[in-house]
Amino acid sequence: MSEIVLRHVSKTYDNGYHAIHDVDLTVREGEFMVVVGPSGCGKSTLLRMVAGLESISDGEVLIGGHVVNDFTPGERDLAMVFQNYALYPHMTVEKNIAYSLKLRKFPKSEIDRRVREAAEILSLTEYLGQRPGRLSGGQRQRVAMGRAIVREPKAFLMDEPLSNLDAKLRVQMRSEILQIQRRVGVATLYVTHDQVEAMTMGDRVTVLRAGVLQQCDTAQVLYDRPVNVFVASFVGSPSMNLLHATLSDDATRLRVGTQTLDVAGAGPRPRLASYAGREVIVGIRPEDLTLEGPGEVLSGHVGHIEALGSELIVHFGMDARNYVVEDKGGSAEEAEELLEETALTEHVRNVARVGPRSAIATGESISFRVNMERAHFFDATTGESIW
Repeated sequence: MSEIVLRHVSKTYDNGYHAIHDVDLTVREGEFMVVVGPSGCGKSTLLRMVAGLESISDGEVLIGGHVVNDFTPGERDLAMVFQNYALYPHMTVEKNIAYSLKLRKFPKSEIDRRVREAAEILSLTEYLGQRPGRLSGGQRQRVAMGRAIVREPKAFLMDEPLSNLDAKLRVQMRSEILQIQRRVGVATLYVTHDQVEAMTMGDRVTVLRAGVLQQCDTAQVLYDRPVNVFVASFVGSPSMNLLHATLSDDATRLRVGTQTLDVAGAGPRPRLASYAGREVIVGIRPEDLTLEGPGEVLSGHVGHIEALGSELIVHFGMDARNYVVEDKGGSAEEAEELLEETALTEHVRNVARVGPRSAIATGESISFRVNMERAHFFDATTGESIW
């Protein structure tokens, strides 16, 4: 077992495009580390640099304490699992799993032992004689995992391995991959664009934006203490409500559109006082908006309601400008549209999560109670959190 260490790693292509900017990251022995971010943020590039499939412009990659910048992918002793499985259709499951060992000319007895052990871990024993075409998507993914396990590598690298599966199977496979990784016990670097997948799987989660590491911590810390407005908006589903607001001159009240909130219940935030009289961004998680109980009142107009059985997701508009994170995902055209729409009032850009039997109707005015202790504040210029 070995840890993976990235020291000031950067990647610049020949055309001048800077894909990865000075990333420092350590994946400890036995740790399941997830890298998450919007499409095009550099996640897969980072993984490929660790694998040796992409050259490193600056910095060092260490595996097991050794600098591997000049090592070939084979010399790094890493096992990769891809989203397309890359199985040989004409070979049986057994031969697919054993293939890399045969290439390395392992003794037949050792190959058989490793394949049997991997098949047992992955519940594939009864399928060893079948070809991949006869298997389900989840079973094929387990075969790809088996091919990685038998190598007994120093670490696993996984590039969006669940992307091709349906929603129900993805949930099941998350649990299976984690159980497999715990049994094998090697450092794992897992890349995904799905923040729910990241939050539910990672011992720690690294958030990447435009090739820059934003924050690396446990899922709960990312959720409760995001370092900036990008992490706050990216982590959590539905996303955090972000609104332009202005603090009063004594920093005790917050004006949001035509409404005001008392910030006394926001808890100890020493730096907030220095923003007195200035514009800030206030963030409120959907679950911190309730229909009754203590808290400040924030009113809006119900646009539409999603009834999920266990809860209602209420989309509502307010006479306040929403703050839009431009590169959270989606096209440049969509981002431009959103920025234009934030100038409008009563636009449905806010979300609350309430009980499934709440008496709410589309089109009505609504008043929520805001848990100010759970509110987030961000610098309107830098986007950094204010604590």
